[in-house]
Amino acid sequence: MRAQIILAAAEGRSTKEIAYRLGTRTATVGKWRNRFARGGLPPLRDAPRSGQPRKYGAAIERRILAKLDEPPPCGYAAWSGGQLAEALGDVHKRQVWRVLSEHGIQLQRRRSWCISTDPEFAAKAADIAGLYLDPPENAIVLSVDEKPHIQALERAQGWLKLPNGKAVTGFNHEYKRHGTTTLFAALNVLTGKVKGGHYQRRRRVEFLDFMNGVIAEYTGREIHVILDNLSTHKPKHDRWLARHKNVHFHYTPTHASWLNQIECWFSILSRRALKGASFTSPKQVRHAIDLFIRAYNEKAAPFEWKKTRVRQGKLTDKYTN
Repeated sequence: MRAQIILAAAEGRSTKEIAYRLGTRTATVGKWRNRFARGGLPPLRDAPRSGQPRKYGAAIERRILAKLDEPPPCGYAAWSGGQLAEALGDVHKRQVWRVLSEHGIQLQRRRSWCISTDPEFAAKAADIAGLYLDPPENAIVLSVDEKPHIQALERAQGWLKLPNGKAVTGFNHEYKRHGTTTLFAALNVLTGKVKGGHYQRRRRVEFLDFMNGVIAEYTGREIHVILDNLSTHKPKHDRWLARHKNVHFHYTPTHASWLNQIECWFSILSRRALKGASFTSPKQVRHAIDLFIRAYNEKAAPFEWKKTRVRQGKLTDKYTN
């Protein structure tokens, strides 16, 4: 606007005419004409401004963070921004939220963790990681587990027309239960392909029946199977393993099922085939799972197990495919 004022003045236009043309006051036009007349272009730039003095310093920030280490007010399970400001007394809640945001602190977020207490954790984890990264030559490596009690939930789905004329799709929050089914699954670590089996229960007999079908596809091959510590997977006297000398079971450490790659695939199955779907019977659930396995195997690829760096220099395990 300042440039337009000076250019219009150079054309010989009056202050009043320029103000009307630019939609501003005559005093504004006069101010910038006078500044340009006294010093040329430099006075048209903004003058330095010190800004409002800083109200909250580093000491206030330390007080806010220190307050989080204290228990919240009586009757509350966690701090809120308003409660922190009230407890401090001389800090506005906006400043509290500003400090929390700068440090990536979210008061209502709760993270959980599970630490393995297995005394043989290192040895077991190294054994499984070795199967992933450097499997025995010509051997088959399978990640096996079961997903029990998959519910057949019938939900009312369809389109809903809103008063403004727009239409949205979704499903009703109410649903009907039509029973459950249990899925046994085996992931071939080297190819990424999955084999599934449907059962009503997950006892030892169902597990062995599923395993009989799995190993039948790899006759004469050495097979390494990664399992968790469920009792149906590891009886004291395993006659089944004694009859199948080519099959070797490898157990994840306690509270470390994340080492079993089939858990990652179960997550994919839930998100892409089960979540939000409507089923009127367990049979429909089993059919939907079979269709997904068939489609998944057409583009299957092995998971790449790697470390991913996150905030504060920490490392986390991550599966990708």
